[in-house]
Amino acid sequence: MAAARPPLRALCVRRDPCPIPPPVLGTGPGPAGSSSLPREQAQLKASVIEEDTEEWQKDSSFAGLERVGGVDLSYVKGDDTNACASLVVLSYPDLEVLYEDCQMVAVTAPYVAGFLAFREVPFLVEAIQRLQQKEPRLKPQVLLVDGNGLLHHRGFGVACHLGVLTDLPCIGVAKNLLQVDGLARDELHREQIRSLQMEGDAFPLTGTSGKVLGMVLRSYNNSSKPLYISVGHRVCLETAVHLVKSCCRYRIPEPIRQADIRSREYIRKQLCSPLEVISSGPKRREKETEPDD
Repeated sequence: MAAARPPLRALCVRRDPCPIPPPVLGTGPGPAGSSSLPREQAQLKASVIEEDTEEWQKDSSFAGLERVGGVDLSYVKGDDTNACASLVVLSYPDLEVLYEDCQMVAVTAPYVAGFLAFREVPFLVEAIQRLQQKEPRLKPQVLLVDGNGLLHHRGFGVACHLGVLTDLPCIGVAKNLLQVDGLARDELHREQIRSLQMEGDAFPLTGTSGKVLGMVLRSYNNSSKPLYISVGHRVCLETAVHLVKSCCRYRIPEPIRQADIRSREYIRKQLCSPLEVISSGPKRREKETEPDD
């Protein structure tokens, strides 16, 4: 019999997976205007599943999970348009790279605060579609996304958006706190972070609404900087936290770390430059205060 997980498991409610993927919306090069974004975002948000839907999620050791994906979008330094979209698939639990896809893209859709996913997710969806065409046997069973899921001003961050469009379980993994629903980087929050003494220690992010929006996780003993984990799609919060922890060799979970490393290296090769050529992009610089992802 599999070992029991911590009591947080009680927050999870199993629901059978949807037999038919939700309609794919917003996968073009970008919205023509911002007026339709709230409506389209609300339509997509209605398809989010905040519960475990996969058999492997029921086992404490994730038996049956063999492939974990990570995605990243890295911008050329000083350029808010040219970027590299990267998808990697790692074996689980060994965390060895099985597949990688890096492609330069032109991010031309305008940035609108709170709707970052409409600008960037289409390129990540295309990367997953290329994988399905070239190596369908390596399709990831879950995606880790550099950004937020339900921890978002409108409850629909980039991890939710990508999850709904691909119908894959998705987990949001952010490096900084997005201040929503009364959450703040105040002294109380810093004190809670200091209380995380060992890797695996975590505490919930509960907004003034009373809703648990995510978890703060110390992922690595050698780093006191935590991660902010939130549900994206087809996974519950407890499962998300345990999976992220199990994917960490360092502070950043390996699927996201490898996607970032490979996208940066790809840009350097494309530009034939050994120098720092990576930018955080137009929205990442204001990420902690703006409702971007």
